Amino acid sequence: MAGTEVAPTGAETLLDDFAVVIGQTMGWPPTAGRTAGVLMLSELPMSAQQLQAEVGASAGSMSEITRLLIDNGVVHRFKAPGARHFVYQWRPDAWVGCLEHQLRQVETLCDLAHGTEATDGTLPETTRLRLRDMVDYYDFMVVRLTGVLEEYRARR
Repeated sequence: MAGTEVAPTGAETLLDDFAVVIGQTMGWPPTAGRTAGVLMLSELPMSAQQLQAEVGASAGSMSEITRLLIDNGVVHRFKAPGARHFVYQWRPDAWVGCLEHQLRQVETLCDLAHGTEATDGTLPETTRLRLRDMVDYYDFMVVRLTGVLEEYRARR
């Protein structure tokens, strides 16, 4: 029938949700969220070319997206035995990788916060208090995220 729309499948709906929700929440472009969804749903590793075709992205864009997903701890890049090209696969421990990434970010900011303690005391009192709050916050967050990561690993 002309004008009849086909309802999206569960996988298509999930991919659309990933593109929008993950993209916005993580500050990623929608294509990165969609690529994450494609890899999460894929039973087999996929080449960059397969991902490009599935997501509709350029080679340069896919290179950036896969790097982003690897850096965020959810995707693994490897060469299959006897293969010439790398493939990408959703990590079996992707949520551990995600937590590890978050912890690394917080540790970096904690190091920055502790570096502010070396100021020469010429900063205004309000600024020194804000910097002290920053140190306290990131010290707290490193301890808590480390504990969450250990607890989550133990549950797996």
